[in-house]
Amino acid sequence: MGTRIYVGNLPYSADNAQLSQMFSAYGDVVDARVITDRDTGQSKGFAFIEMSTEESARRAITALNGAMLDNRALRLDAASERPNGGRSGQSNGGGGYSDRSRRDDRPRNGGW
Repeated sequence: MGTRIYVGNLPYSADNAQLSQMFSAYGDVVDARVITDRDTGQSKGFAFIEMSTEESARRAITALNGAMLDNRALRLDAASERPNGGRSGQSNGGGGYSDRSRRDDRPRNGGW
């Protein structure tokens, strides 16, 4: 498994191929993925790049953090893992259906 890099302040026009080419100057790119809105397909303005080694990721971060792309200064950092192990579509609580009675569902005049 490689080392992932977060790329923020990305121009909305940037695509996976462009990022892969840009980062390949610093080592082997395992994956380059612009994050898009699932409904519109529009870029959300950030991406994740996976480099084959930690050293190549460090070189890319050092060289490209603050670099200009379409008049935007890129912000790069080592990507951190999601708290739930990186699986999308799962949450750690909140929301959802419960068949338990809620406090507001009780009669107001003291009787059950």
